[in-house]
Amino acid sequence: MDSPHGAAVAARGFGLKGPRGWAFRGVDIEAAPGSLVAIEGPSGSGRTCLLLALTGRMRATEGRAAVGGLRLPRKMAAVRRLSALGQVAGVNELDPAFTVAEHLRERALLQRRFDGSFRALLRPRAERLAAARARIDAALDAAGLDTAALPKGERTSVRDLERLEALRLSLALALIGRPRLLAVDDTDLKLSDTERTQAWELLRSLADGGITVLAVCSQAPEGAVIVRTGTTVAPTDARTTAAGRTTTEEGPADASAETGRA
Repeated sequence: MDSPHGAAVAARGFGLKGPRGWAFRGVDIEAAPGSLVAIEGPSGSGRTCLLLALTGRMRATEGRAAVGGLRLPRKMAAVRRLSALGQVAGVNELDPAFTVAEHLRERALLQRRFDGSFRALLRPRAERLAAARARIDAALDAAGLDTAALPKGERTSVRDLERLEALRLSLALALIGRPRLLAVDDTDLKLSDTERTQAWELLRSLADGGITVLAVCSQAPEGAVIVRTGTTVAPTDARTTAAGRTTTEEGPADASAETGRA
C-alpha cells in the first residue's frame, strides 16, 4: 500500500453542545501528520463525539479546528473525504451475519463507485477485479489480518471473529479508501493486556507509515498525543495543554451526527 500523506489536526477551544448539554468543550490539539492521537476518557465522556467532530461527522458549536488544512465545521464534507472510520457503534458497525469476504467486497465496490475515475470504470472487468483485490490485500496486510488463519478463511462470519480480529477487519475496511486520517473508536474495549499491546502496536505502525490516527481509548499508550475527556475544570480555565496533552470539560450531550458517508 502506498504511504499516504497524513493530515495534520489542530484545534483551539473546540466544543460541541447538544440539547442536553456539552459533549466536549475547550479542546486544544496540535498533532502533526502521521501522529498517533489518543482520545482518553471513561465511556460516556464525549470521546466518540469528539472523534466524529474531528472527522467531519458531527458539527462543532464553538471554537475552531482544521484537519489537513481544512477548517471545521465549514469544510466538513471535504474532511469526510480524506478521513475514514474504523468501527463506530451506531455509525458503521460490522454486520455480524456478513462474512469477512462480503464486507471486503462491499467496501471495495463502494470505494470504486465513490472515487473511481471514469477511465477506471471503463477498464476490462478482469482488470478492475484484479485492482480491487490488490487494494484489499494491501489493506489486510496493513491491518495485520491474516484471513488464512481464520476458522473458515474469508468465509468466516463476523460473529465468529475474536475482538482483536474484528478490530483488524474494521481497520482494513477503512484502509481500502487510503485515508489521510484514520479514526478508531473503543480501541481497547474488551481486550486483554496482550491484545491491547498488539492493537496499539498496529495503530502506531499505521501512524509511522504516514496516516494520522485518532483512537478513542480508556487508557492511552506512552508516546501518543493525548486528549483527555471527562475532566472537570473551572469554566474560566477550561483548557490545560502541555507537551501535546489536553484536558477537556465534559458534560452529557445528545448531539446528532452529520449526515454523509462514514
